[in-house]
Amino acid sequence: MFTGIVTGVGRIAVVIPQENGVRIAVDPGALDCHDVAVGDSIAHSGVCLTVVGRTEVDGRLCLLYDVSGETLACTVGLTEVGARVNLEKALRLSDPLGGHLVTGHVDAVGEVVEVRSVGSSRFVRLLAPPAVAPYIARKGSIAVDGVSLTVNEVTDCPDGGCLFAVNLIPHTVAATNFDRLAPGVRVNLEADPLARYVARLLAYAHRFPQTAAQILVGAGDEC
Repeated sequence: MFTGIVTGVGRIAVVIPQENGVRIAVDPGALDCHDVAVGDSIAHSGVCLTVVGRTEVDGRLCLLYDVSGETLACTVGLTEVGARVNLEKALRLSDPLGGHLVTGHVDAVGEVVEVRSVGSSRFVRLLAPPAVAPYIARKGSIAVDGVSLTVNEVTDCPDGGCLFAVNLIPHTVAATNFDRLAPGVRVNLEADPLARYVARLLAYAHRFPQTAAQILVGAGDEC
């Protein structure tokens, strides 16, 4: 689990093709990695990856990750040498939850359609595909490239997707790789996990109303 509060910006230093995916070496930049061990999880622009080793590239400590073909098929930003990635170490139960609960399991890839300045902040409008659009709600939370953001407005599209807008304060831009956002840039999207569970419960109740009713009655009795 993560919070969507980025604690460092890294850089993909090496990409090595493998039979089903790639192995990447990531320079973690200023991210404190003294306590990072093999097997730990770190989010890379919203994608949860497992540390499989350490190496040096041009004299810099880099962390190694194996990225499967399945992960590459549903995400962006993990195969370009030199690309900057938002980094966040996994949440500990004692850590403050500054953003919202983020799993690091990307729902879909979205696209930036508009960026404009509003005072010192940036207004960003993005296009979300139908796979994630139902879970995006005004004043709800969404992770964009691993960054926890509040949705300011939502407009549904005829194809089932939606346009949604977020506001980026100067600190968010400075602490992430969001200075690269421009129309046409693709980003990883993860909806609030709570929205997915609600959608699943509603779909189940619609398909199996009697079973759902029995479950709810049983839950009420236990309380």
